[in-house]
Amino acid sequence: MHALTLLIISLLVFALAYRFYSKFIIAKILVFDDKTPTPAHTFRDGRDYHPTNKYVLFGHHFAAISGAGPLVGPVLAAQFGFLPGFLWILIGAVLGGAVHDIVILFASVRTKGLSLTRLARKNVSKTAGLTTGFAVLFIIITALAGLALVVVNALSESSWATFTIVMTIPAALIVALYMYKLRPGKIVEASLIGVAIVIAGVVAGEPLSKTAFGHYFLLSKPALSIILPVYGFIASTLPVWLLLCPRDYLSSYMKLGTIALLAAGIFLVNPILKMPAVTSFIHGGGPIIPGKVWPFVCITVACGAISGFHALVASGTTPKMIDKESDIRMIGFGAMLTESFVSIMALIAATVLLPGDYFAINIPVDVFQKLGFHTTQLAGIEHMVGETLSGRAGGAVSLAAGMSLILSSIPGMKSLMGYWYHFAIMFEALFILTTVDTGTRVARYIFQELIAHVNPRMGKSKKLPAILITGGIISFAWGYLVYNGDISTIWPMFGVANQLLATLALLVGTVYILKHTGKWYYGLVTFVPAVFMFVTTIVAGIMNVTDNYLPKHTFQGNLNAGLSAIMIILVIVITVEALKKIYQMRGKI
Repeated sequence: MHALTLLIISLLVFALAYRFYSKFIIAKILVFDDKTPTPAHTFRDGRDYHPTNKYVLFGHHFAAISGAGPLVGPVLAAQFGFLPGFLWILIGAVLGGAVHDIVILFASVRTKGLSLTRLARKNVSKTAGLTTGFAVLFIIITALAGLALVVVNALSESSWATFTIVMTIPAALIVALYMYKLRPGKIVEASLIGVAIVIAGVVAGEPLSKTAFGHYFLLSKPALSIILPVYGFIASTLPVWLLLCPRDYLSSYMKLGTIALLAAGIFLVNPILKMPAVTSFIHGGGPIIPGKVWPFVCITVACGAISGFHALVASGTTPKMIDKESDIRMIGFGAMLTESFVSIMALIAATVLLPGDYFAINIPVDVFQKLGFHTTQLAGIEHMVGETLSGRAGGAVSLAAGMSLILSSIPGMKSLMGYWYHFAIMFEALFILTTVDTGTRVARYIFQELIAHVNPRMGKSKKLPAILITGGIISFAWGYLVYNGDISTIWPMFGVANQLLATLALLVGTVYILKHTGKWYYGLVTFVPAVFMFVTTIVAGIMNVTDNYLPKHTFQGNLNAGLSAIMIILVIVITVEALKKIYQMRGKI
């Protein structure tokens, strides 16, 4: 199978979905009205509520929702072959993910920028609202740990990669000050300056890594596991316009540019997919993902098809910055399809590697030696990129290797493979870190809402002490999981948590649609995917606890099993509350 075939099919499916399905949803179900003031205008405060240009906001929203999931999930799911992940990305994104995002974003904008927790309370019940708050808090902490762990594995012991990521922070600060203070409204000028700084970081990283100064960027996994939560804490407490929004905006164009370049490379090179359509691991027993192709392909691909984490952004930072309702289509539906296209690119990049090389990178060396596979091109790839790649589990490294293989196959690019690899690592880390800072901020919002039931002053306060305390607690919680976990334990739990949250959000969206339209058949656009996700994820969650965590007989395994069980119970409670509400509304629709 040639990669170009998958690329063309996905482009056609996503284009048709945006043109027709999104138009049906906004014309018949949601019905936008630009005359209705958005929360960004009615509650403007310069910190969280701030009307934002739709292209800048698209950049922020796309960067915030596009964490490790669309990159790492499809790469790990390649264990089952290229076909299961490819089909789920297309079906899940069009019928589930994009609908999920646009409905929750619209509902939040129409209800004063309410969070998912408060949407559940308002539309379902007080019990559902309180339970959703705890569920979201558990889920988002797990999600942040899973995302951050991928960055830790990709950047550890690599001064070149770490330096390029560090350079994106001053680039974002300069863009913010230039765009909002020095030259207000000059977005193009600010963007060019920011992109130039980021590219300079990639180019300068190679010679710098060979100097004594480069030693300061050569960080171990434990060190990075501490630094990342500290970064998340700082980014979540600064004003949204200073670091979060410009950094996301800047990185989104780097991301989109890289994906466009990779797509162009696939068109030019048209590589053959070396991974078969399906492998023997679809029946279970795989070395990366513990379980059968269903339900685990769904929770492994995660954000590339549908993501509950998106509901936190769509009811968190983004609705507080929407300028007018017509912007919601591009930002909500369009950003999700764009992310799914990124997932297709990631799947292609992973499956151009030979199976032996793919598994050698993604599992520990001792496990690979027992698997029966042999490496073919890996030694040559390691020599050209100047890094040891074997045993670098997590998906990020194999994705970067696959991307660099494709891009370096373009005529005249062979000698630049090392630069392509490290550019790809920076590209991946940018995806993830923009979700980490947004996710930590959203978790702080939700934590304060829960605290408000016990301590109203701390919970509702926008004063700095309350923000610092709550942000610090959230950062420590997910940082603890990163410090003590690994990809085989954190990623499956992240996948289950993420898809459980999507189930919850789709149910809340169903009740909202029924109230908003008064027509039961419109509620099917969210209810049908909610039912599928509920069954899929509950089955995966139970299998994860019984087959993956408890057999380890360790404290961390028992902790992960306990967290997973709590999440499953909370979502079941919310599902029951939502179904009760739908049943009560039967006479009104």
